[in-house]
Formats: sequence, structure tokens, C-alpha cells
Amino acid sequence: MRDCIGGAADADGPEHGCPRRCPPGQEPAGAGSVGWIPGAWSLRRPVRGVGGREHGAQQSATVANPASGASSDLLPHFQLEPEDVYIVKNKAVSLACRATPATQIYFKCNGEWVHQGDHVTQHSTDRGTGLPVMEVRIEVTRQQVEKIFGLEEYWCQCVAWSSSGTTKSQKAFVRIAYLRKNFEQEPTAREVSIEQGIVLPCRPPEGIPPAEVEWLRNEELVDPELDANVYVTPEHSLVLRQARLADTANYTCVAKNIVARRRSASAAIIVYVNGGWSTWTQWSGCSTSCGRGWQKRSRTCTNPTPLNGGAFCEGQNVQKTACTTLCPVDGAWSEWSKWSECGAECTHWRSRECSEPAPRNGGRDCHGPELDTRNCTSELCTHAAPGAEDVALYVGLVAVAVCLVLLLLVGVLVYCRKKGGLDADVADSSILTAGFQPVSIKPSKADNPSLLTIQPDLSTTTMTYQGSLCPRQDGPAKLQLPNGHLLSPLGAGRHTLHHSSPAAEGADFVARLSTQSYFRSLPRGTNNMAYGTFNFLGGRLMIPNTGISLLIPPDAIPRGKIYEVYLTLHKQEEVRLPLAGCQTLLSPIVSCGPPGVLLTRPAILAMGHCVEASAENWSIRLKKQSCEGTWEDVLQLGAEPCTELYYCQLEAQACYVFTEQLGRFALVGESLSMAASKRLKLVLFAPAACPSLEYNIRVYCLSDTQDVLKEVIQLEKQLGGQLIGAPRVLHFKDSYHNLRLSIHDMPSSLWKSKLLASYQEIPFYHIWSGLQPFLHCTFTLERLSTSTCELACKIWVWQVEGDGQSFTVNFNIAKDTRFSDWLVPDEVGTPALVGPSAFKIPFLIRQKIISSLDPPGTRGADWRTLAQKLNLDSHLSFFASKASPTAMILNLWEARHFPNGNLSQLAAAVAEVGKQDGALFSEAEC
Repeated sequence: MRDCIGGAADADGPEHGCPRRCPPGQEPAGAGSVGWIPGAWSLRRPVRGVGGREHGAQQSATVANPASGASSDLLPHFQLEPEDVYIVKNKAVSLACRATPATQIYFKCNGEWVHQGDHVTQHSTDRGTGLPVMEVRIEVTRQQVEKIFGLEEYWCQCVAWSSSGTTKSQKAFVRIAYLRKNFEQEPTAREVSIEQGIVLPCRPPEGIPPAEVEWLRNEELVDPELDANVYVTPEHSLVLRQARLADTANYTCVAKNIVARRRSASAAIIVYVNGGWSTWTQWSGCSTSCGRGWQKRSRTCTNPTPLNGGAFCEGQNVQKTACTTLCPVDGAWSEWSKWSECGAECTHWRSRECSEPAPRNGGRDCHGPELDTRNCTSELCTHAAPGAEDVALYVGLVAVAVCLVLLLLVGVLVYCRKKGGLDADVADSSILTAGFQPVSIKPSKADNPSLLTIQPDLSTTTMTYQGSLCPRQDGPAKLQLPNGHLLSPLGAGRHTLHHSSPAAEGADFVARLSTQSYFRSLPRGTNNMAYGTFNFLGGRLMIPNTGISLLIPPDAIPRGKIYEVYLTLHKQEEVRLPLAGCQTLLSPIVSCGPPGVLLTRPAILAMGHCVEASAENWSIRLKKQSCEGTWEDVLQLGAEPCTELYYCQLEAQACYVFTEQLGRFALVGESLSMAASKRLKLVLFAPAACPSLEYNIRVYCLSDTQDVLKEVIQLEKQLGGQLIGAPRVLHFKDSYHNLRLSIHDMPSSLWKSKLLASYQEIPFYHIWSGLQPFLHCTFTLERLSTSTCELACKIWVWQVEGDGQSFTVNFNIAKDTRFSDWLVPDEVGTPALVGPSAFKIPFLIRQKIISSLDPPGTRGADWRTLAQKLNLDSHLSFFASKASPTAMILNLWEARHFPNGNLSQLAAAVAEVGKQDGALFSEAEC
């Protein structure tokens, strides 16, 4: 047994194959101080001197090469020390050290001596000093390293001996190399504007040794030394100082060490260029050479041209302004003057002037002589007074003139008597003839007492008006409103008319559309499309259960023209509507056409929206897609319109767009403050049948418009879902906070939730953009028994740091169908209504209201007062810009109130207009 300094005894040395068991940092007794050599343990014998003291002299038969005298006083020093190494997979690693002068070298790993048999020793002599050199190697396996647990790392150290003492080398650490598969953070795809800075983060997988990172652009190495616009941060993020078009590529982060090489998912970087306007062109010449016309100027979105999905230029690409060109007036002769006295040369003369009118603005002068002369008489010239022959001539001329006048008066009287009893509306206009052919006129036996409820049926090829035809009053006289009615009841008379062209069948209509270039961007199905054939009487198109309709008012289509018109609702994935900044889609995207159709009066497009509008919180624009496919702002709500072609009235749930040009429209808003909010419709669906233990509740967060709700209900019917609660409304604010959903208060003895998290989230931008229509979260539940059919729980939906809505759900899985057939209420009527059947106000009554209220009335009793009565006085400037303001008011009333409008209220409003001035209306005799 050999003692350890300050510790326990060690039974065996390295030569016996047993590891040292001395505490770390202690050597066997006698080592270094008395020339102890580990290889001579078994032969070491202590020599006792006089008095029983031991001498330090030792004998060792195992020392083959005793140290020479020259090196006896030198401590060993290392020429080669072990270095840190990594074990790759299962390959053992080698550690080596070399020392001179050295008689023995041994490795100690983690405080224990390595077995002597595991050493590979090589002896040599230093040529320069002649001192002995010893080199030792050992191998370390993965199993040896894995035996070390805890925080301590595996290390090895060399200990070299000479006759003068020992020297220790540096510690070499042995680590198992690895590289995880998953990146801690991967780069994500981005779209950035040109010259904007880009930072692509990358946190490589955990590994030993730590992974090195390099970046690939389209599989080619990114070298910051070759590109000054690029550098890599110490955290391995790739930074592009200023984005260039050439930087549009797929970027991949690559991590590698001695074990493996890992690639992140590729991140697509798209560098886009927002469009910029060119300078305006010069104003064009006036469109007419005479009178009022238009001149325009244009600009193009080419400075720069939008690239890679960049935003198109905001604003108008064409500006129009009114111009007036003085009309050339050709000159015309005035009447001839009287003949002059007969002159001495037996001639007299008369003259005229080019003054009625005189030529101006480049008009032509009068052609012909200004002076006319002739002989006074064929006989000898005399100055005597006119004789009896001249008197007879003049009397004869006067008699002829009187006869002509009498004949003219008789003809007028006969014509008037033939016209007696007919209404001027029929006799003087083509209201009932253009596009129709009169077949018969039969008197009716009884008057119709209902005034505004007369509904001529034009839905078939034979259309009928009922009522008397009253003559139009001339002068300032107005129509009387007896007993509070709008106009006197229409009397006898029945007039049957035939439409000139029947409505097109759906297949034929779509087949005809397919030949047009614009049809390529329209849906191929007819589920969300309405179409019809219209003439000057107008009509209405509706897409059922969507709140979308198109009103074509009377006289909007020129007389003699027949148009095939369509109305279609687009799904979000069919049309790409670019949004920038805080912009959000507020309405469905609707097309009406065909584009380029000529309308003489604005049609009214009605569609829903989901905005809580206020001037201080929102900037709302009406966008229209041009023929080139780009979206343009045609109107900013609340601002002075820059064109008379478009106008929009925004109400609580719907907007009404007046447009003289058909096309594709959408309502887009941009929030001006954090208080801006949109309405969301929250709808819950669940399976109608549940054969298994698992049960799903789907919570949809939709834009609050009828068209989206209709699509979701159709989708859920295909999935076998049923509505399990009445829809709720949530106001979603522009606060950049996500929407959270959670489920509570389930009976734990019957149900359990299979969700790992306490709540689910829908990202803010997915909701705010409005471009993802069917956002929803699914709560997966599990009932503990198939006999459980009752579900009672509460679902909370709220915006982070905002108010929320809760759904209290009490539902019987097997029986409850209270909401299973819930739908948007069906709209009355067919998708296409043609002629008077499309309007609440009868055609003739409408015409009389317009003729009565369009002219300015005394005390303001005209169309302005009617607009105030109907709460439309905020639109007076728009109404006044049209040829018939009253027609605009009635058209808007029809668009807002069809088919359930109250005609009595409208009649009362018109009656109140008449009461403001007792002389406003006078009785009209039929």
C-alpha cells in the first residue's frame, strides 16, 4: 500500500491496470521529491538508516535508461501538449503529448490515471540538446466521454517525470460534436419597397462546435466582401442596406460544423416599386367646335412604372374640365325695305342688311345683293298718284292673305279637337312607344283609387299600364294633391304594350359574354350573377341574399337602344386588389357591365360594407378597376367630387354608388386613428351529427356583409354543419392587436377540451385587410361518453386590450335544430326585373312628380324641400348638378326601399312640399 499525501492509500499503480484513487491534485507519496517513477512501483523499497529513519534513495530495476548527469537537474518541459478535440459520430479521437527530458509520461483524464496499457509510447533523442524525448498517445472513445455526467466536461492532461520532478500539461477537453436539425429562427418571406433596408434573421440550430453560418441567394453564395450592400451581423442576420431590384430572390440560411450541414427554409424577398405619376400632358382641344364641351389631359403611372406588385399610382390618370367654344354664326339678311319713290329714270329701289343675325365668330357672310332696283312701270314714266288699277291689285293681295290665315286657324282647331281627351304624356312623347308597339286601347270600367301602388306588369312579353292619362299642364300651374294623396287617382284606361325583345336565357347570355374580352375576368358560374335585357324603361338586377343590386333608372338607356346588362359578385381569390399601409377592404368586389355602355343618367349600385364610418377616423375611397386591370381612386367620400361621373352615399349598413360608367367597384378605407373600427360578424357552427366522441365548434370571424355570410352558410351546408347560435357583431379596432378566442364553463364531468393552449388567436392583419373572407378557429372537444348529448359552455371572443363578446352555448347535439336552417332572409322577386315592375313608383306618377318639382318653386317648395323631407339634404350639390334633381332623389329612394318601401310616407313627403305654398298646385282636369 502506498500512501497519498493528505489522503487515502492507493493499492495499485498504473502498471497494474488500476486507476489511481488519490483525491484530485495529490500525488503518491515520494513522487517528485524522491524521484518516484510510476513504472517502478512494484520494485520500490524503502531503506532504513540508523535510528530507524528511511533514506530517500530508491532502486528501480525497471528503469531502462537512467537519466544522464546533464539532465538530472532539469524538469521536463512539453514540446507538444494535448489540444481540444471533438468526437464525430462514433469515431475515437487521439490525444498526444511530447516532453524532454522525460523518463515517464502518463495521461490523467478527469482526475484518474489512464491505464498504462492504453498508452502508446515513443522514445527519441533531441538532436540539438541530446536530451531524451518521450511522446505518448492515447485514444478516447465516445463511450468514455458519455460516462461523465453532470456539468463537468471530459478532460485529459499529461504528467511528465524526470529525476528533478514532474510537469503537467494544459488540459485538453474532449467533446461529442453534434448539430441539431431545427433552426431556432428561420428567415421569413417579405415584400419591401425599393431602397428600403432588409434584415433577414437567422438563428442556427444548437451544436458543438457552434455552427458557422453562410447565406445563399438563389443557391449562390452571398459574399459580403464582393457586395458592399450586404453584410452579416454577429448574430448571423443578413442585412441588405438598400433593397435593389436585383435583390429579388430566394434566400437560404446555411448552418454547418464538423458534423453536418443544415439548410433553413427559403425566404422569398420581393423588391417592389410603387408607381409614380408622370407629368400632365397639355390640355386637349375642346371636344366640340361649337358650344359646351370637354377638354382633358392625362398622365401615366410610369415615373416609375409599378413593378413586382407595387402599388399603382393613387389618383386620377385623366382630368376633364368644361370648355365652351363660341359657335360660328352665319349672317342672314334682314327684311327688304320699302320700295323707294319712282325716280326720274323710271326706277325705284329697296335695300336690306346682313344683320339678322350679323356674321360673327367666323360665320359666313350673307350671299346676294344688298340693293334691288326695278322699273316703276312698263309704260311712260309719270309721277302721278296710283290709279284705280293699283288699288284693285292691293285689295286682291289683302284678300288672299286673309283667306290663308282663316284656313290655318281652321286646321289648328280641327287638329286640337282630334286630340281632345288624350294625355299630353301619350300624345307628345315616346314614353309608351320607344321599344314597344301599341296593340290596343280599351276603356276601363272603374277608377283605380290606389295612386302610388299601381304596378304595371312588364315581367312578361306583354306589359300593361292601368289608369287615366292626364294632359300635362302648361305654364307655372302645378298638380293638385287632393285629400293628402300625391296626385289625383288615375282614371279609366288600359293600354297593353309588347316588349321589343324578351329576356335572355342564362346559358345564352353567358355564351354571348364568353366571346367578349372582359368576360375572362368574370366568374364562369351564375350563382353570384344576375343579368337581363333592358331598354329606356330601365329595371333592376339583384344577387339574392347578398344586399347587392343595380338600379337602372328610366331614361338611363337612350331611347331606341336595348342593352344586355350583368351584375356579378367576385370572390376574394378571383380578383387581386392591392392594399397599402393601413388600407382595408370594406365592401364586396362587384362588377356590372358590360364596360363602356353609354348611360344618359347614373345607375345606382348598392352593396353592403362593414365600416363604422366617421370623418375623423376614416378616409374612404371608391375604387374602380380600369380596362388595363389597375385599380384607381375615382371618388373620396366626404371630399368635393372631382368628376360628375361618380357619387356615393354611405349609410350605416350599405353604400349607394351613382355611376354613369359601368365597371368593377370596391370600397376601400384607410384608418386615420386607432379609434377606427370595422364590424365583424361572429358565427358559430357545429356538425349536425356526431357519431364519435370528438366534437368540433367552428367560430367564424367575418366582415359584416351579407355576401360573406351567404358564402359561409353555403360552405357549412356542404360540410354538414349547422348554426348553433345567433350571429353577433364585434367592433374590431385598428389597434394592431390580435383577436383571441377561448372556451369556458364546460362541465368537466361530461366534456373536456383537446386544445393545449388556453386560447386561440387570429392575427390582426389577417382580419384587418379584409382579403381573407372565411377566417375561423376550431375548438375540438371530447365527450366522455357517447350518451352525452347536452353541450353547455361559453365562448369568449375579444381583441387584446379591448372589449369582447361572449357566446353562451346550450345545445343538444342529437335534437337541437333551432338555428340549423337559419339563413339571410330571402329577397322578394327575381334577380332581374324589367320596366315598371322594377320600381315602387308607377312610371306616369314618377314623370309627373319630376315635372312638378324640378322647376324652382315659390318659397323653396321644390325638389330641395323634398330632399330635406327624405333626409337627403346633404347631397343637394350632387342633385343640382344633374339635369333632373328630382329624378335623382326618386332613384335613390327606389334603391334604398325596394321592395319593402312605404309609398305612403313618400306621398306624405311630397304632399308636405305642396302645402308650403297654397298656389303651388292647381287642379288638373283630365
